[in-house]
Amino acid sequence: MRFFYNIIRLTFSLIWRVLWRIGAVSVALILIASAFVAVTLPPVEDLTDGRARGSVTMRDASGQTFAWRGDQYGGLVSAENVSPNLLNAIVATEDRRFYRHFGVSPRGVIGAIAINLREGRGPLEGHGGSTITQQTAKLICLGVPYDPTVWKNESAYESDCRQTTLWRKAKEAVYAVGMEMRYSKNDILTIYMNRAYLGEGTRGFEAASERYFGKSAADVDPAQAAMLAGLLVAPTRYAPTNNLARSQNRANLIIGLMEDQDYLTAAQAEQAIAHPAQLSDAARDQSGGYFADWLMSSAPDFLTRRNADVVFDTTLDPRIQKSAEGALAHVFETKVREGSDAQAAIVVMSADGAVRGMVGGRDLDGGGVFNRATQALRQTGSSFKPFVYATALELGWSWNDIVQDAPLTINIPGSGPWTPENYDHDFRGPVTLVDALKKSLNIPAVRVAQAAGLDNVRKVAEDFGIGHDLAPGPALALGASEATLIEMVGAYAGILNGGSSVEPYGMTRVTLQGDSEPLAETEGGIGERVIREDAARELIYMMRQVVLSGTGQRAGLDNVEIAGKTGTTQAARDAWFIGFSADYVIGVWMGYDNNTPLTGVTGSGLPAEIFHETMVRVQDGLEPRPLPMIHPDTSQGREMAGDSGSAGSSGSNPIKQVENVIEKALRDIFGLN
Repeated sequence: MRFFYNIIRLTFSLIWRVLWRIGAVSVALILIASAFVAVTLPPVEDLTDGRARGSVTMRDASGQTFAWRGDQYGGLVSAENVSPNLLNAIVATEDRRFYRHFGVSPRGVIGAIAINLREGRGPLEGHGGSTITQQTAKLICLGVPYDPTVWKNESAYESDCRQTTLWRKAKEAVYAVGMEMRYSKNDILTIYMNRAYLGEGTRGFEAASERYFGKSAADVDPAQAAMLAGLLVAPTRYAPTNNLARSQNRANLIIGLMEDQDYLTAAQAEQAIAHPAQLSDAARDQSGGYFADWLMSSAPDFLTRRNADVVFDTTLDPRIQKSAEGALAHVFETKVREGSDAQAAIVVMSADGAVRGMVGGRDLDGGGVFNRATQALRQTGSSFKPFVYATALELGWSWNDIVQDAPLTINIPGSGPWTPENYDHDFRGPVTLVDALKKSLNIPAVRVAQAAGLDNVRKVAEDFGIGHDLAPGPALALGASEATLIEMVGAYAGILNGGSSVEPYGMTRVTLQGDSEPLAETEGGIGERVIREDAARELIYMMRQVVLSGTGQRAGLDNVEIAGKTGTTQAARDAWFIGFSADYVIGVWMGYDNNTPLTGVTGSGLPAEIFHETMVRVQDGLEPRPLPMIHPDTSQGREMAGDSGSAGSSGSNPIKQVENVIEKALRDIFGLN
């Protein structure tokens, strides 16, 4: 018996000696590897800002910040100058033994594995048991910087950094011990607090505190500190801008941990729970998200993708933006059936192309979603007709010239005969140009386009900014081509400003954050002259009649002169109203994303009402100004195009046409456009 006892004791003794030596060698190797890591680590300051790109802060026309894009970094915060409330909240939440371990907590790892197995996950899935030092090692990707030539994108790089394999965990442990050798606890906390992602594009607690509370991380109270620390586990889910109540509930758990670990007294904890953290006004007001996304997509890459923090001063008017959002919400709440999937978009613009407000859909927050104001190419319908009449007026015809509204068939080479019809399938005989426009008659519009020349119509439309493969045939006159809402509003702005093209713009100035010298500036969007000012004034008069007694009457205001045009495409898949006062151009599009026809909706209906509600709010408090239009004697009329629709077929003024063609040629030669 004693023999077997000795054999067992000798076996265990040998195993112990082997394991002890293996353990000693392993520890020695870990220490050597960690020491190597320690001597290769850079100064703390080199690790605090690890963004692959900078941030863009956007300010509205009044100078107030309304949106952030990119990776925001509010500046260096350290364990010495940050609020003690925040420091305590981080330690209480993430690593209560932070000040007592040397980078790795075996007890924490074992406890995390036990929890994962108990909850039916793999040992390394879910809870990781990582210390703050290990998390910091992961945040700096074990010292491997992002290299765009190696990684497909930043997401792929970060995904690799977040791997939780056993080998990765071992490397993290070695790196964490090396960090503990090289840096103080406060240094490690400083790196951690500046590198952590905290939702809404914020990197670091200073950026997050500024983003959510409008204050420095040095000044946060216990409730705010708890909310910020609560973001570490799931930044997007617990971001207070996504769900404030959920973020506050998470913060209450952190406050409980802070009380349990004696960072807060019972009274302080009770006070923090009774007065939860609230968003700042700027963070709460998520207005202008679609505008911000449009600006980011349209600005040059060197401004939006540079590894620096820049500030965009923009044309956005917060009052006008809220007017557009409020108008859309009001019409859908009061005049659209509940549960409707119909979409709508609004653009408000000054006559020089400055975009003052933008709603890209019924999701008013915008932010990464499809922007129907700038991205949706839709058929324009009758909202295109002003460019037909603009061409005729530029060529010398008048608002009161006569055109025949009678049956018309045109033989289109390759397609055969085409017979346009009016919306009501009726004919009115001779009508003036102004009556044809205000009643949105199709046959007269086609006749005018044919008489003026389809190529001329196409050029005028393109010069005004509508340039997406304009239809080659006579259906061009009826809006068979596609355009975005912002292009159409920009084109109408050209009519309002007297006939010059505009380039819609939203950015006025770009500076590096903290710098006063601009990197870029925009003085305005007015471009080349497209039609004569007299022609523009005449066209505005015609469009004014659309609102006074034509298809756009629902868009009118009692005390403000409004001009505009309705538009409804075939099968009512798109409905438009675009118009203007003397101060602003407003465009409204309505339809379904899947191109389903609208039910009972035309441009003269809900789009005109959305326009009306928007314009009422936009003009509120402004002194009404008259439209820049002619005020003619309406007692005379003359004929322009007869039954065939050919130019000058029955009484047009060829002398005047020739004079205007010569005048236009001279303006082009001498650069007077």
